[in-house]
This record gives sequence, C-alpha cells and structure tokens, in this order.
Amino acid sequence: MSVTSYTYFDLQAVEPCRGDGSQVIPLLQVVQEKHGYVPEGAIREICEITGTPESDIFSVITFYKQFRLQPPGKYLIKVCDGTACHVMGASTLLDVLYDSLKIETGDTTADGLFTISPVACLGCCSLAPVIMVNDETFGGLTPQKVRVILNDYRKKG
Repeated sequence: MSVTSYTYFDLQAVEPCRGDGSQVIPLLQVVQEKHGYVPEGAIREICEITGTPESDIFSVITFYKQFRLQPPGKYLIKVCDGTACHVMGASTLLDVLYDSLKIETGDTTADGLFTISPVACLGCCSLAPVIMVNDETFGGLTPQKVRVILNDYRKKG
C-alpha cells in the first residue's frame, strides 16, 4: 500500500519519521491528542510512515493505557486512584460510576456522553477522593455527590 497523502498527518511533518519505527509512539500521541482516540485509518498511515507492521502498532496501543481505539464520550471521567484517593474511597466512587452508567473502565455509554478512566494520580491529594470530568475537578466526594455530578452533566447533554 502506498499512501500519497495523509488524512491524519501533514506530509512535511511525517518526512522525518519515514522508516523510523521509534516514531510510532509520538505519531500515536499526535493522533490521540487531536482525535481523542486512534482510528484504524491512522494506524494504517503510521504503518506506512514508519514501516512498522500493524500488529506491532496494535501491540503498542493495547500496552499503553493512554491510547484508545474507540472515541471517548463527550465527558471523560478520570477517577484518581493515587494513594490518598485510594485510602479515601476511590474504589467506591468507581463502583458508583460503574453502577450509575452501566459501563466499565474504558467503555463509553450508549448515548456517547460518558467514558470512565481511572488514573494513577490527579495531583489533588488534599481534596481526596477526586474525579475530573474533562477539565473540571471535583474533590471531597461521596457516592451521593458523584450521582449529583453525573445528573448535572446528563442535563447538559
């Protein structure tokens, strides 16, 4: 397969990456940042650019938690599971999210609104337990507060 133009990359930007398998992760990061996930077409383009087999690119994507193969929901819910949050009940908050949204980690609700993503730390230890919805941080949470936050975001649509 020979790609003469790229959907996911600027031709000039990829020239330094041509034939260089060490550029797979940086190229995946570019796509992930722009689209919120890595579409199949981008994988094919990275394969063409770097000369890396698709199976190796899939291995990288599935190894690193930062990469997604499906589009995230409108609201990405990051649940901190750092030490302070863990001790203060982050796992209970996750259970509330799973139960309320009827999805598991990494899944997106059928309406496309929510995706759950546990993270190692959000850097808000004094507010534990903490979740972040897109760029908004919520701390000192209880199961009831999480349900209220979800309802507020549902109303926003």
